[in-house]
Amino acid sequence: MTVRTRIAPSPTGDPHVGTAYIALFNLCFARQHQGQFILRIEDTDQQRSTRESEQQIFDSLRWLGLEWDEGPDVGGPHGPYRQSERRELYAGYAQELLDKGKAFKCYRTPEELDELRRERQLAGKSTALKPSDLYLPDDEVARREAAGAPYVVRMLVPEEEGACVIDDLLRGRIELDWGMVDAQILLKSDGMPTYHLANVVDDHLMEITHVLRGEEWINSAPKHKLLYEYFGWQMPVLCHLPLLRNPDKSKLSKRKNPTSITFYQRMGYLPQAVINYLGRMGWSMPDEREKFSLDEMIAHFDISRVSLGGPVFDVEKLSWLNGVYLREDLSDEQFIAELMKWAFNSDYVRQIIPQLRPRVETLSDVAPLAAFFFSGLPKLQKSDFLALGMEEEALVELLQFLVWEMDALRDWNKDGIMACVKALSEQAGLKMKAYLQPVFLAVSGSTSSTSVLDAMVILGPDMSRARLRHALDLVTEGGVSKKQAKKLEKAYQLFGESKKL
Repeated sequence: MTVRTRIAPSPTGDPHVGTAYIALFNLCFARQHQGQFILRIEDTDQQRSTRESEQQIFDSLRWLGLEWDEGPDVGGPHGPYRQSERRELYAGYAQELLDKGKAFKCYRTPEELDELRRERQLAGKSTALKPSDLYLPDDEVARREAAGAPYVVRMLVPEEEGACVIDDLLRGRIELDWGMVDAQILLKSDGMPTYHLANVVDDHLMEITHVLRGEEWINSAPKHKLLYEYFGWQMPVLCHLPLLRNPDKSKLSKRKNPTSITFYQRMGYLPQAVINYLGRMGWSMPDEREKFSLDEMIAHFDISRVSLGGPVFDVEKLSWLNGVYLREDLSDEQFIAELMKWAFNSDYVRQIIPQLRPRVETLSDVAPLAAFFFSGLPKLQKSDFLALGMEEEALVELLQFLVWEMDALRDWNKDGIMACVKALSEQAGLKMKAYLQPVFLAVSGSTSSTSVLDAMVILGPDMSRARLRHALDLVTEGGVSKKQAKKLEKAYQLFGESKKL
C-alpha cells in the first residue's frame, strides 16, 4: 500500500499557520513512508472562496518549503483538485445515498429548525436534530415539492443513544455519543456539498490512506465513519493532531496572535525558522535538539512522538529561533541577500517612491519617512493614542470596527479601504481627517506620514491588520473584555444593517 496524505484548506481568507502546521505533519508522514502528499482546495463556500486566497495558499506553503505531489496547480491522476470543479460528482453520490435509504430530502425552513432545536433544549436533550425530528408528513413533503420549495439532503444517523467507536492513530480508542450526532446536511440547497460529503468522497476517490487533521474534527468522525459504511468503502486511518494554542492555552486565534503565514513573511522571518518552529509544535527530534531542517525532520519523523498536550505558539520563542538562524546560518552576503529579498527590492521600493518624492527635499529625508514600510509593529503606547484627544470608548469602537471591516475586506485596494473608512467615519460622526488620526498612528507609528490608505495597500492586508490589532490591544491594555465585546458586537451589527439600507 502506498501511503497517501492530504491537506485540504479553504481559500476563504489569509493562509493560516495552523494550515501550515497540519500540512507539515502530513508531508513528513507521507515522506517518511515513501508516500505521496496531496493538496486539495475545499472551495464549496462559493460566496467566500476566491482564487486570490487560493494563490496565497500556494505561495505561502511553497515559501515554507512544503511541496505537494498532486494538486490544482500541478495536476495529477486524481483531479480535479478543486471541489467546485467536482460538483456533479457529489450530486451523484448524494443520490446514491437517497436511493439506498441512507439519506433523505429535508424541506424544513430555518424558522422550523430553530423551533425544533428549542423544543429539544426545553426537553433536556441535545440540540442535535435527528431524522425523526425533521421528517414531515408525506402529503406536506409532496406539497412543498410541488411548490418548488428549497431542500437539502441530510444523512441518516442513529436515533438511539450509545457509543460510536473511532480508532485513532495517536489517541487509540475514542468513544463518542451517538446522541450528539445530528442528521448532517450533505448537499446544500444550491447543489453544493458540505465539507462532510465532499471530504469523504474525495478522500476515497483520491485514495487517501491516512487523514492527519486537527482535533477539532474528532466530533465529526462518527458522521464520516457512517458515510464510509453507507458507501461500502474502507475508511482511512484517522489521526487527530493537537490544536495550536495561544500562550494562555486558548485556541490559536488572530485576536491574540498573528495567524497569517504571510504576516510572518512580511515581518522578516526566515521560512526555515518558521517551519522549524512549527515542527516543534507537539513533536520533538529523538535527540531533543531545538534547531533542525525540514529534511532532518522528515528523516527522523515518527508520529508516535507527537504529544497530545496543546502546543503553544509563542511568537517570542519563534523570534528567538529566527534570530538563531540569522546569526548562525547566514554569512554577511547571505544576510544582505535576505534583506534584499524581504523588502529592499525594486518591486517593493518602487511602490513606496511615489509616496516619498512629493515630501522630500534631500535623500536623507527618505529614511525617517519610509521607516515604517520596513519595520514590524510600531513602538507605541496607550498614551500616544489618548493624546489625540478622542474619548477612550470612542477610540476602542473606532479601532475594533475598523479591524472587523478590514478582516472582511476581500479585495485589498485603495477604493475598497476608502469605502470602508468613509462608511465608518460617517457612522462615528467624524470627518475623515479626524477619523484617520488614530489610523495614521496605528499604521505608521506617527500622526503624520505618507497617505495612510496608500500605505495600507503597500503594506498589504496582513501587516495592516496586525498593526490595527496591535493598536487595539494597546488601547484596551491587552484586549477587549467580554462585556465590551458584546456591546461592540451589537453596535457593529446595527452598523452592518444600516449599510444595507
